[in-house]
Amino acid sequence: MSSNEQTPRITVVGYGSQGRAHAMNLRDSGFDVTVGLRPGGPTEVQAKADGFEVRPPADAVREADLVAVLTPDMVQKKLYEEVLAPNMKQGACLLFAHGLNVHFNMIAPREDLDVVLVAPKGPGALVRREYEIGRGVPCIWAVYQDKSGHAEQLALTYAGGLGGARANLIQTTFKEETETDLFGEQAVLCGGASALVQAGFETLVEAGYQPEIAYYEVLHELKLIVDLFYEGGITRMLEFISETAQYGDYVSGPRVIDAGTKARMKEVLKDIQDGTFTKNWVAEYEAGLPNYKKYKQADLDHPIEQVGKQLRAKMVWLNGQAAAAQPAGSQRAA
Repeated sequence: MSSNEQTPRITVVGYGSQGRAHAMNLRDSGFDVTVGLRPGGPTEVQAKADGFEVRPPADAVREADLVAVLTPDMVQKKLYEEVLAPNMKQGACLLFAHGLNVHFNMIAPREDLDVVLVAPKGPGALVRREYEIGRGVPCIWAVYQDKSGHAEQLALTYAGGLGGARANLIQTTFKEETETDLFGEQAVLCGGASALVQAGFETLVEAGYQPEIAYYEVLHELKLIVDLFYEGGITRMLEFISETAQYGDYVSGPRVIDAGTKARMKEVLKDIQDGTFTKNWVAEYEAGLPNYKKYKQADLDHPIEQVGKQLRAKMVWLNGQAAAAQPAGSQRAA
């Protein structure tokens, strides 16, 4: 591999939570990093304040050896077709942090390009914070198209620049990353968890219990359990909860999450695998997000949100945490 390929000139397109973390970590790892943003965009001021050269994406990618696409999924097709494909130099590397557009053929990369994926398994703030203290967040990586013969090394070099090699690097494919990521978000992390919490809250309130007590029991305390999961899996959770809670786990968990739930999860996965979900999501986006906005407003208007807002106002310790976690711009985290 040439010296140029060992230290590629990188353009990061997008400067949300992940984009900012990627750009800053890569720069601190010794890479020449340019940020591509549309003039006057909401994150341009932040990127310039962070000391980056900021150029319009079409200009920013022309001399780049590697272009990292860190914009929201639904703008990537237009970005690629109108900006990246006409302006990226021959033989460059196109990098994604999520494989949706490539896997579902919304983006057909030029044949001369290397195409890789590097996805840190954590939000941008954590990716940056762990790097700064000398550690790193694990990354998964994949190669979709290897024109140069060095695509794998480019992916590993980029992941190393993020700090991922300090933790763990796991090889995957665009298909596996995309389908498991979508499933995790929909069935467990976002869709599943929020629906479970709302149903639990409604069950208690409808039975006559105070909404404030219901909030604490089904939402607030969930963090304690999730932290234990995060630190040591189900084993650690079982070590730290009472025997009463353990017994309730064993006999009641399967009554709520049963074979029917798993069967419906398989239906969700099938819709992801055969492209139904992505087709519907693209159509929704192109229609102006009417259902998306309706669903979101229903969540925002749910009684648990009204009760939670009042209770959290009295949790003074949350104010500092919220400020520390505030991203520079919007970017997917799951």
